[in-house]
Amino acid sequence: MKQRRFRGAVFLAVIFFLLPLLSALLRLYVEWRWFGSEGFGNFWLTRYATDWGLVLGTGLLAFLFFYFNLRLTRDVVDKALQYAWTTAEDHPRLFALGDWLKPEKVRYIVLLLSLLPALLVSQLAQNRWQTLLLALQNEKFGIADPLFQLDVGFYVFQLPLLQFIYGVVQFVLVVTAIMLVLVYQTANILGFGKVGWRDLPRARFHLAGIGALFFLIKAFGYRLDMYDLVYSPRGVVFGASYTDVHAQLPAYQILSVIALITAAMLVFALVRRRIRWAAYGVGLLISASVLVGAVYPELVQRFKVEPNEFVMEKPYIDMNIAFTRRAFDLDRIQIQPFAVKNDLSAADIVANSDTMANVRLWDWRPLQQTYSQLQEIRLYYKFKGIDIDRYRIDGAERQVMLAARELDTAALPETAQTWINKRLLYTHGYGVAMSPVNEVSSEGLPKFFLKDIPPKPTSPSLAITRPEIYFGETEGDYVIVKTATKEFDYPSGDDNVYTTYEEEAGLPVGSFMQKLVYALYFGDMKLLLSSEILPESRLLMERNIVDRLQKVAPFLRFDKDPYLVIQDGRLVWMADAYTVSKAYPFSQPVSGMGNYIRNAVKATVDAYTGRMTFYLSDPHDPIIRSYGAIFPGMFRPMEEMPSTLRDHIRYPEELFQIQSRVYATYHMEDTGVFYNKEDEWNIPTTRVSDKEQREIEPYYTLMRLPGQASPEYILMIPFTPSKKQNMIAWMAVRNDGANYGNIIVYTFPKQELIYGPAQIEARIDQDSEISQKLTLWNQKGSSVIRGNLLVLPIKDSLLYIEPLFLQSEQGKLPALRRVIVIFGERVVMEENLDTALQRIFGQGAAARPPGQGTAAQPGAPPAMPGQPAPPGQPAPAPAEQSVPELAARARQLYDDADARLKAGDWNGYGERLRELRETLESLEKKTR
Repeated sequence: MKQRRFRGAVFLAVIFFLLPLLSALLRLYVEWRWFGSEGFGNFWLTRYATDWGLVLGTGLLAFLFFYFNLRLTRDVVDKALQYAWTTAEDHPRLFALGDWLKPEKVRYIVLLLSLLPALLVSQLAQNRWQTLLLALQNEKFGIADPLFQLDVGFYVFQLPLLQFIYGVVQFVLVVTAIMLVLVYQTANILGFGKVGWRDLPRARFHLAGIGALFFLIKAFGYRLDMYDLVYSPRGVVFGASYTDVHAQLPAYQILSVIALITAAMLVFALVRRRIRWAAYGVGLLISASVLVGAVYPELVQRFKVEPNEFVMEKPYIDMNIAFTRRAFDLDRIQIQPFAVKNDLSAADIVANSDTMANVRLWDWRPLQQTYSQLQEIRLYYKFKGIDIDRYRIDGAERQVMLAARELDTAALPETAQTWINKRLLYTHGYGVAMSPVNEVSSEGLPKFFLKDIPPKPTSPSLAITRPEIYFGETEGDYVIVKTATKEFDYPSGDDNVYTTYEEEAGLPVGSFMQKLVYALYFGDMKLLLSSEILPESRLLMERNIVDRLQKVAPFLRFDKDPYLVIQDGRLVWMADAYTVSKAYPFSQPVSGMGNYIRNAVKATVDAYTGRMTFYLSDPHDPIIRSYGAIFPGMFRPMEEMPSTLRDHIRYPEELFQIQSRVYATYHMEDTGVFYNKEDEWNIPTTRVSDKEQREIEPYYTLMRLPGQASPEYILMIPFTPSKKQNMIAWMAVRNDGANYGNIIVYTFPKQELIYGPAQIEARIDQDSEISQKLTLWNQKGSSVIRGNLLVLPIKDSLLYIEPLFLQSEQGKLPALRRVIVIFGERVVMEENLDTALQRIFGQGAAARPPGQGTAAQPGAPPAMPGQPAPPGQPAPAPAEQSVPELAARARQLYDDADARLKAGDWNGYGERLRELRETLESLEKKTR
């Protein structure tokens, strides 16, 4: 029976201890191999050596402390056990404990009692490696906080470690006190019967000593609480307030002194054997904590600060404004006034044709659906998202939208969901689709610069020599390449083209032991049993690019929208990475982000090999400099990034959104204006459909900024005043060359009405002709999707442009059918941007891409003076035409309307009648 119990105990020990240990070691081994294969083995070693060293070190110190204190109870326990054995007949229940009450067995119990809580304490140190390394390798910010005159680096790097140490020591002391109470109480029950605790002098004095240590550490904790006041939420703004500085801070100073006095009184009680002095000290600290630490600051806040809040809080509001602007990099923003004259002419449109040629008519949401319908080619291909970038095509800078054609094995037919197909055959996506932001076919569909499989470029500069995508944005599971099974490359008509991986990326998986390791790691025995795996086979894992980067650099926060770049014929993913902190003093936090952020790193991932490279984009950031010292060689200077990649770096939209939201409040630097929120701004909303509105998103565009001689790539967003809809300013950040990252805010005169996006949407809806057509289109088996409302500053005027997409209820193929342009008091809607511009500005005002014709119909000849324009082409404004020209135009419009009527094109028929009416009205005026 005993042998069976022993075997059962061994079996349970294997299940509960050995198997989890083996599993952890297996994960550790695979991670070590993976990091080494990616070239980051030293990083892995530094990280895990620090992490495990911190865990083991913390656990060992806790164990020694627990063991030392339990050993101090030995005399009391031994006497209790001796008494228990001499009176065992009177205590049958204690006698039933048998050998475990023998003194020689007690030491094992002491070891166990020391080990178990030490293991618990060690878990508090898990994943604290960043805290320790940053504290040891900290950089100076060069800015002192105004309260304690300490460098900001103390709060970001060192204070978190001190708080961690304080928390661990407090926890250890509390656990020690609990264990001592239990041990002494057990000894009391075993050995002294009804004798009380006051007859246990060793127990009382031992606990008093632990209490003295606790209150000594508590005094240190009050000191840390003082530093924490720079994060106080009590006042008007985040950071120390009047009450914190003049009431809470003195309270912590008093409490820290009282805690030291309490510790001294406990020591005095220990030496002089007067335990009541310990009670006096503890009672004094508790009373002071309530009265001095809580009640007094609340009274100051309610009766002194709140009746005179602005006067009292003004210095602390100034601190918050200054430090928030520094933390979010807003203190370097340039402000320029923008006087709106709205006096554009056709000549001004032509002079800014480089801007007009890159107006982003395509909205990424409907375009993604259109791409899916036109370019996914097969069910198993998916476009995860649409990226926006600029490329030099045929000698001209063009803004484009592109998407990677990634593989989604979940979309394979159910019968094809086999292990061979998912792991060996369907291993990668293929190629990209690319189209200009402003060109539309006659069917309202994008005109592709890159399309189909294999990718067919319209320009040699867009040629792709390595179109395979093994690493992308999809949740790709592991695959095995270089196997006996040829990989599916791409479909070609009724046949398929196959390929074999040509690089040495990934992990070798050819030997039996390698297959066994990875089969256990992935829980997939087919990997071990498959005969298709060859000695040269390689395993590719961690194929989602964001997960991949986050695994290597967990101390960075990666942007949610990495984008694809065509670099010298290869496909390369580029991702922005941020250093963030929630420990910047006096800075207002942003939900889910912290209160400090820098775009410190640009990371790239090769779509074919998965090779990761980290470039240091902000060498002035102290946090990334600290990590650079911790992991030497991990970050490369931006100068080492190839120029073909550097030409495509862009200011991250996520960071710009955060900065614009913070700036909407923190552009107010005057304390009184800030306190009263007199000039708070909002991000405006725009209408997507009749039932949906959405906050306007920042948008990239190629344009010429006011006062600049040449166009550049910028990211911009408008602002409206709080609770109002007129536009008050717009913010732009530059993306090119030496100007990268420079933010400019253009402010409008406050005494003038500048239409905001919501007001422009209302004007569109109030236009009877446009409103009627929108209502009609939304009722005839289709729906209207409103694209991004673009606010374009041209010269000293504002031009509003909104594309309209029409989508049938039977299909998900949105088509760009109309463009609405608003300038001054004029609102027009036409089939393309050129026609809309010419209706407003007259002959010659067209948004022509460089070297091409109109955006809707490239290459079509414009109407010549004295001749009617061809059908569908823009005509000169009626006021600028002569009588013969108007007569010819009227005849042409009548014939075109008649043709559309016979074809059943009622929308076109109505538009031609409207144009005919305008032409006849102009003809009547000229012949009076």
